[in-house]
Amino acid sequence: MRQVVLDTETTGLDPAQGHRVIEIGCVEIINRKQTKRHYHCYLNPDRDIDAGAMEVHGITPAFLADKPRFYQVEAEFLDFIAGAELIIHNAPFDMGFLNAELKRSDSSRASLDGFCNVLDSLVLARQKHPGQRNSLDALCKRYGVDNTQRELHGALLDAEILADVYLVMTSGQRNLLLKEEESSEQEVENRRLRTSKKRPALEVVKASASELQAHQDRLTEIDSESANGALWLSLNSN
Repeated sequence: MRQVVLDTETTGLDPAQGHRVIEIGCVEIINRKQTKRHYHCYLNPDRDIDAGAMEVHGITPAFLADKPRFYQVEAEFLDFIAGAELIIHNAPFDMGFLNAELKRSDSSRASLDGFCNVLDSLVLARQKHPGQRNSLDALCKRYGVDNTQRELHGALLDAEILADVYLVMTSGQRNLLLKEEESSEQEVENRRLRTSKKRPALEVVKASASELQAHQDRLTEIDSESANGALWLSLNSN
């Protein structure tokens, strides 16, 4: 199974108000292993960046002045995510911005809907930890994922951190899968060890006389204090 963990940074909070994507970061996972393949780009939004957004990600208009526009990287981006399941924390936010970018470009694809399946890791976290904080930083703390480099938000860094969090958060499913995927050779070897006549006999540890007496005394005590008596004494008498 191929998955792509995706994150974006933007000029503001609402694409309906003309805000744009300025950074895209993607990390590839295949069969629950990070492949070290990633996609990353900065984009020139041709507009100002809200002060609040700059405080979050630290990306300035001057830095983006010589970067490509979305339509110039669109084909490469779509090629990287094609056919993958996208893992996004708070997916409606990123998907809304990316779909808005596609609508602005000359692409025949108006949106990512139907192009990729999407798993919202925020929804998953809320299902697993209802009533708790489930921001990426909170999940890092909960699962022991190192996010010490995350002084500012960055799309690629956040995608890498989210990939680690997602794999840890769903590791119970992976453990079941490993059990089911036990190789036939290992299964044969395990069966051989279980049925081998050369296995050492299991050691039987018998109770000492004092331990047996202590057990009997306890049963007698229970029998005297219980209205129905001690079941074990009645069974032993039968």
